[in-house]
Amino acid sequence: MDKKLEGKKSRKWSDLSDRQKAMTLVMGSIQLSLAATAWTDLAKRPPEQVNGPKLAWTAIIAINFVGPVLYFVIGRRR
Repeated sequence: MDKKLEGKKSRKWSDLSDRQKAMTLVMGSIQLSLAATAWTDLAKRPPEQVNGPKLAWTAIIAINFVGPVLYFVIGRRR
């Protein structure tokens, strides 16, 4: 076993407090909403209005929080 992992337990959903469960669900919902909005915008936007290849942005958007924000900030041409 890796020494970094020794002594660390993986937490189960049932081990989390109600507040931690709620925050996990809220953050997950925000992430999914951002990603879905970014992918929808990317799909509808013509390639000439996107900075870089659309296929690359499709993958970048999948990166938690950072990807969709990057797309909206630098990926779109106005």
